[in-house]
Amino acid sequence: MSRLLPLAAGLVALAALPALAGDRFGPRTEIERLSGTYASTGPEPWYGGYGTRRFTFENGRWSLVFTHALDPEMRRPTFAFRTYGPYRIGTASRAVPGAYEGIFTEETKRVTLLTEDPAIVQAFGFASCGLKFNVEVDISATGCAGWKPVSVCPDDHDLIAIDAAGLYFGVRPRDNDMCTAERRPTALLMPVVRQ
Repeated sequence: MSRLLPLAAGLVALAALPALAGDRFGPRTEIERLSGTYASTGPEPWYGGYGTRRFTFENGRWSLVFTHALDPEMRRPTFAFRTYGPYRIGTASRAVPGAYEGIFTEETKRVTLLTEDPAIVQAFGFASCGLKFNVEVDISATGCAGWKPVSVCPDDHDLIAIDAAGLYFGVRPRDNDMCTAERRPTALLMPVVRQ
């Protein structure tokens, strides 16, 4: 009997772990009422290079500006992607305790080509997108490279969580496709920080 007590205590402790992990993040209501701007604290590893994310939330709407470069100093930029629309928070995530399933509608998708290097343009799949250097192009109807048209992929199925460190989103798949709930991430990225 005395051997069973430590085992029982261990099982109780293990059962409590998800609840403890979930306690780290703020409540759903805090995410539903987001207001303000959250941005990367510096360049982060993205798509064979580096990138910065800048999210803005206001009145149930969100926007994102993602800027990519080949170097960590962001001196060799390649493109900027901008999208926006309404968002809604779904159920609690089963994959990440304390996080929630978010659906981020993309009413528009826009890309700005920030390089004139034809090899880089080709490597990113931008050659057939009708992009022009330093001109924002609306790709909502046509899509471009890894971005599908809005008619095919209007929603980004993501994870979202918040704590004192910042706002967290899910780790995107290599193909960037989060168009269906089945493609929702199962882990969180480093946070973006309130500005």
